[in-house]
Amino acid sequence: YFFYLYKGLPRVKVWETFLFTYETNYKDINIFVWLVLGRSVPLMLLLIWFFTCKHWWYHVILIPMAMYIFQLANVFNKSSQFTDEIEIYYLIPIMLIIIPFVYWIRVRLFEKYVLGIDLKKIEKELESYEKKDNEA
Repeated sequence: YFFYLYKGLPRVKVWETFLFTYETNYKDINIFVWLVLGRSVPLMLLLIWFFTCKHWWYHVILIPMAMYIFQLANVFNKSSQFTDEIEIYYLIPIMLIIIPFVYWIRVRLFEKYVLGIDLKKIEKELESYEKKDNEA
């Protein structure tokens, strides 16, 4: 329902109400609100998912959240004529931090719970084999 709120707005470039007057740099206010809601509604849903997720990989949700934040900031940027063009370049440094961190968590969990590998146990077993070889 929130996404379709833009349909109730007038198709004018300057929107005047008793509270405020807003002039957009888009064709009309309807397009501006459509762009804002098109980015903020998924962002709100991703925020809810991020804060309620119980899985180990929930940090990956930060990547699309950052993309929607950059897109939303670009919509409000008055000097910008086009949207959704360069946000991916701003997202690359965030991805360079999040992806290795999530992969590191995955490797640690995979070693411990799926493979059942405990490095301390392996070291103790190797030491006991070395002691047996030295005694023989």
